[in-house]
Amino acid sequence: MTSSLTGAPASTRSYKDYSRPLWQRVLLTREGAVYAALIIVIVGATVSVRNFGSPITMTYLLLDVTPILLIALPMTLVIITGEIDLSVASVVGLSSVTLGTLHQAGLPIEAAGAVAIVVGALAGALNGFLITVVGLPSLAVTIGTLALYRGLAVGLLGTTAVTDFTEFWTDLAKSKIGSTGVPSVMILFVILLVVFAIVLHFTPFGRGIFAIGLSPEAARFSGIHVERTKFILFVLSGTISAVAGIFYTLRFGSARGDNATGLELSVIAAVLLGGVSIFGGRGALHGVIAGVLLIGVLGSALRLANVTSDVINIITGTLLVASVVSTSVLAWLRTARARPGGTNRAPSATTKS
Repeated sequence: MTSSLTGAPASTRSYKDYSRPLWQRVLLTREGAVYAALIIVIVGATVSVRNFGSPITMTYLLLDVTPILLIALPMTLVIITGEIDLSVASVVGLSSVTLGTLHQAGLPIEAAGAVAIVVGALAGALNGFLITVVGLPSLAVTIGTLALYRGLAVGLLGTTAVTDFTEFWTDLAKSKIGSTGVPSVMILFVILLVVFAIVLHFTPFGRGIFAIGLSPEAARFSGIHVERTKFILFVLSGTISAVAGIFYTLRFGSARGDNATGLELSVIAAVLLGGVSIFGGRGALHGVIAGVLLIGVLGSALRLANVTSDVINIITGTLLVASVVSTSVLAWLRTARARPGGTNRAPSATTKS
């Protein structure tokens, strides 16, 4: 008896997809390409840019990318579900102002920081409510709350800044682990990274996130609480953004309403550059970390080479566009290869008995 299986959709994976050696399946991916680009950029910058490879440069590089690294963790999960959160930078500013205002009023840093985190969680909850309960698109909602939260932050402090923070906390934000040159705040990041990686890649909740990104309706019929999952992710996004805002404030010793303006561009660019699909359903945290570091290394090297911030923003924007376009191009190439009559069409699967 002979049976032939033809006409399978292009997205269907066959045995051939998994028959490659493990190193190819790990390295020959978008995430592997980002790591390769990161290594090339680091080596090139070390050779061509003076003082780039010094320990002090690496310390400031990690301090600069820490807020992006923190916010990229929940942003990855949000984008995998097919949504987006553009309000993260304004939540950083709002939490910064909350911390500064309450501390100026006499509240200890610890209590003021706790309130700032609650404010960030409430900001994320408002986003989640409007998206999951009211049913508004996340792009429109978070553009609106971006302006709302930034307006609240600037309105509370105006053009002034709070700078009288306790020296212990400002020094702690800039401290290093022994003589390594690695900022102490990286300990917090590594802990959060482990938690988010376990949740995303090794739990039913994480598998539900991928299922929602691939097909919300199919996920709903599979018993996944789509709206509740998205709501939780937006609350997490607001909470971690507030934590990043506290670090941002203490590191620079200044609480201002315009802190972290434009940071959302770097976060989203890094997440998409790291292999997360803007259409949802695909992504991995290790690729996102590489994307953040790649953007950080490029920015640091260009600043040391006296390149203006406008040019750096142009490069970041170009990387963002390239990340989105590359996903569509790769999908088109896979479809073209699987289409009948394609130059690399695989033969029909035939079973003989």
